[in-house]
Amino acid sequence: MNANWLYAAAGVHFAIAGLNLGLKRIMNWQDDLRRMPLIIREVMQIHGWFISITLAIFGVLTIRFAPDMALGSDIVLRWLAFSIATFWGVRTVLQVVGYSSSHWRGKVRETILHIVLLIVFTTVTTVYLAAGLTGV
Repeated sequence: MNANWLYAAAGVHFAIAGLNLGLKRIMNWQDDLRRMPLIIREVMQIHGWFISITLAIFGVLTIRFAPDMALGSDIVLRWLAFSIATFWGVRTVLQVVGYSSSHWRGKVRETILHIVLLIVFTTVTTVYLAAGLTGV
């Protein structure tokens, strides 16, 4: 496995972590969120930060250990790679089954975004799965 794929995946983690923090603004959800009960707004905010921190940790660990992870000689790094692959694999499945297609079907921009996210999530899953299988 080539460590450059892992470096690219780390970059994806940082990009999504940053975008996630601005999701409320990007998706123009301010008014919708104001109408929600306070607890739901707080849960969304805390989960947004929590996911962004988790993704940043994945990115930092990947950058730090990419060469060794690519070699597949360390069992802990293979487990880490499998764990990150599982995270993204589940996220990929949820992109398809967790969201109603009414959000994107018949809408060009949203359909393109849906497809791009599927490609990104599938690629990141594959990169980490390959790293986890290297050396097995």
